[in-house]
Amino acid sequence: MAFYRKNIGGLQQTVRIALGVAVAAAAFVYLAGATAWLVALGGVVFALTGLVGYCPMCAMAGIGRGGAS
Repeated sequence: MAFYRKNIGGLQQTVRIALGVAVAAAAFVYLAGATAWLVALGGVVFALTGLVGYCPMCAMAGIGRGGAS
């Protein structure tokens, strides 16, 4: 039983995962210190929303796969 309804589609999930991993990796290549960790954390969160298929910000904005709420 799921506690949420998926609100992003398959293509958007794939793009989120790819960009999230790329941002997290690039953070450690191009940045240093706490800034690298914060940017990498943002990338990981972005990738996780793709893996799960649910974006809380999209839900708050009323954006979803089922059309306008």
